[in-house]
Amino acid sequence: MKITLVDHPLVQHKLAHLRDKSTGPKDFRELAEEIAMLMAYEAMRDLELEERVVETPVAPARVRVLSGKKLALVAILRAGLVMVEGILKLVPHARVGHIGLYRDPESLSPVQYYAKLPPDIAERRVFLLDPMLATGGSASHALRLLKDKGATGVKLMCLIAAPEGLERIGRDHPETEVVVAAIDERLNEHGYIVPGLGDAGDRIYGTK
Repeated sequence: MKITLVDHPLVQHKLAHLRDKSTGPKDFRELAEEIAMLMAYEAMRDLELEERVVETPVAPARVRVLSGKKLALVAILRAGLVMVEGILKLVPHARVGHIGLYRDPESLSPVQYYAKLPPDIAERRVFLLDPMLATGGSASHALRLLKDKGATGVKLMCLIAAPEGLERIGRDHPETEVVVAAIDERLNEHGYIVPGLGDAGDRIYGTK
């Protein structure tokens, strides 16, 4: 498994404010969107390009534009939605899919309640979005679903990951690249990332 750590100063600065418990839902959402957008620059570094010629006001110019497979962003509900908005500012024509999962409080295993993907998901470059990679169960389940639908080369984008979650993805999906802004210390007894930032969904939407 390949792990890409996005340690750009702007990403780390915004992540510091994201972690702060005094950051309210509005600022939290904006920060998460901005971090996701900045991370997408790195995650999409290997997109294919092709040459074209365009007319500038002065003369023809040989330019490079995106080619190859079209893109799909797949959010793990509900927290993954906040990453979609930031990345769509860069690639507004990407299709968006949703996978609804919740974590059973006793077993910590993922339970799927919803899935809606672009019908041509197998023909697209797919970026799976999940802000917090804790136990890795939800992301692993989503990756398996995407692969069952024919998707290949899926990249998993997370804001923060725990070593346990990375180990789980490496074991279940060793071909997957994980793009992450921070790798934290561990999980606590409740399955939360330490130090983490709390429950991302609750902080995004102001719920508990």
